[in-house]
Amino acid sequence: MVIHSCVYVISSPDYTQCPAPDRPEYAFIGRSNVGKSSLINMICNNDHLAKTSGTPGKTQLINHFNIDNKWYIVDLPGYGFAKVSLASRKKWEKMIEDYLRKRENLVNVFILIDSRHSPQKNDLEFVNRLGEWQIPFCIVFTKADKENQRTVSKNVKDFLDKMRTTWQFLPQHFVTSTIKKMGRDKILSLIEEMNKEFESAAE
Repeated sequence: MVIHSCVYVISSPDYTQCPAPDRPEYAFIGRSNVGKSSLINMICNNDHLAKTSGTPGKTQLINHFNIDNKWYIVDLPGYGFAKVSLASRKKWEKMIEDYLRKRENLVNVFILIDSRHSPQKNDLEFVNRLGEWQIPFCIVFTKADKENQRTVSKNVKDFLDKMRTTWQFLPQHFVTSTIKKMGRDKILSLIEEMNKEFESAAE
């Protein structure tokens, strides 16, 4: 898949205020500081699309990006270590849950996991929650260039092994590096495939 245009559309505080659900969309979410904006920028081949920040918790709304007038990428707030009040966190959690469970044109969620670390409890909890809600997702291991290959491979394997204790079938996963553009083509191929399925189902 070749992307010709990526345009920021809107930031919404609630799923009911998102754009009309008239095309497939793909949400990206992960712990704060997992490299989400960098990954979205890599996928779109545009370094200035999603705002990258050194401060965790910068994304606080549901951000839509229009890709070639055919599908949406959605940048969701991170979970985990952002230094925000409990009230703000509760509000974010409700906003994210409502969006994930009620957004009718959401095709797939890409959950980002930092490949530099051993399995983290809140990542596993989030993955299991999506399973309970029966929301389709893939796992994207980020920052593979920031650590040696052996460590990355071990962390990826350990995470998938942890999932195997409760999951019968594992979701598709990708290992990515925004510096080397690693994983980009595979993610785009999957999205292209899912777009076709969405169109077929709509006919």
